[in-house]
Amino acid sequence: MSGKMRILTSVVVIGVVAAGLGAWIIRGPGPLDFAGGTKVALADYRAGKPTGVPAKLEKASLVERGEYLAKAADCMVCHTKPGEKDYSGGLAFKLPFGTLYSTNITPDKDTGIGNYSDQDFLNAVQHGKRRDGARLYPAMPYTSYTFMTDEDVLAVKAYLFSLPPVRAKAPDNTLSFPFNQRWAMIVWSAVFNPDTRFAPDTSKSPEWNRGAYLAEALAHCGECHTPRNLGFALDNRRKFAGAITAGWRAFNISSDKATGLGNWSDQDLISYLSLGHAPGHGSASGPMGEAVDRSFSQFAPKDIRAIVAYLRSVPPQPSPELPATTAPVAPASHKEGITADARGKMLFAGACASCHGWSGESPVSPMATLTGTWAVNDPAATNVAQIVISGTKRHTPDGALSMPAFGNAYTDDEIAAVANYVTARFGTKGSKLTAKDVAGLRQQTAE
Repeated sequence: MSGKMRILTSVVVIGVVAAGLGAWIIRGPGPLDFAGGTKVALADYRAGKPTGVPAKLEKASLVERGEYLAKAADCMVCHTKPGEKDYSGGLAFKLPFGTLYSTNITPDKDTGIGNYSDQDFLNAVQHGKRRDGARLYPAMPYTSYTFMTDEDVLAVKAYLFSLPPVRAKAPDNTLSFPFNQRWAMIVWSAVFNPDTRFAPDTSKSPEWNRGAYLAEALAHCGECHTPRNLGFALDNRRKFAGAITAGWRAFNISSDKATGLGNWSDQDLISYLSLGHAPGHGSASGPMGEAVDRSFSQFAPKDIRAIVAYLRSVPPQPSPELPATTAPVAPASHKEGITADARGKMLFAGACASCHGWSGESPVSPMATLTGTWAVNDPAATNVAQIVISGTKRHTPDGALSMPAFGNAYTDDEIAAVANYVTARFGTKGSKLTAKDVAGLRQQTAE
């Protein structure tokens, strides 16, 4: 080999190694790497079956099993536009660089997935690759679904194919350059999609492994609750530390005792996931409220307990933007306590006090109690403003209290004022929202 060839070869090798190292640094650890332990192929795991459906459904039909798994994967919420047929797509996801629309996943042959073979469906769910070979954007969480087994993915397909076909073409995406270049997802996926199926950890209990499969593969909790890295992929170095997703704050669900779930009891977590409410911790709203209504509330109780066991094991991650403790009950009289924004107080008196109370403890329903909730203790007031804008539309449990939307009734300036008042009175630190902030939150919310 000539000297020039050796130099060229050395440069290429160094370049490849540097590129690989750079990709590893950006990509970081996988979602289950924190646990350590010995991973084995699913076929070699002898302590039960952590994948699939709960025991009571093991002998159910393929379609029935697929229905459970589709609900566990929360497919309907993202693939259904409000007011339209289930799974017919068209839901808008507003991003800083444009809008994405979810696709029709009914078995319609022209506008849905009716022509998808089993392999086509596996490619889409696990690899982010459409039937025509084009790459999916990771708004479809295939980097989490990649951990699903082929058996479970195909059960979901069987369920979807049992539904009535709906002819509904999704609007064209409106992404700006360079984000409108789908081919770039080939590179993105090569770096950030682990493209591997779930491997049980023999050092952990069967319950933990079941919870890991449900939380990571099906429910894809990290897609909302884990911050993103420079490549817009999940940064598992800060696993479950909380993030802003679709204009809402998904709070810290690590085991951190101050700002995470470390001080929640098991029953608190079970109640929150099953019903969307935990006494002293508040009620689910926005995307989490939808996840509870359409997904978690449909889980078998044993599966909910498995998720709780798994969440307990996730290392604590602090959320320095949040206070160490939530604020106590506010004074019962409106004449006492903090009045950071007189106009906000006036708006609260007219539209909010009758349900939420001046103390923050609701005279109407525990689900409307503000005391102790992270939403009102978040100095950014992100979720408070979004709840005022969009309201809450809860279906679980039966008779659950919902809140009307005030987004069309109040100006951005008025919403900012009432959010600033609510966080000051019922939280540890008042927010400083402006009309511009509220306008930005409106633009981020999916429609």
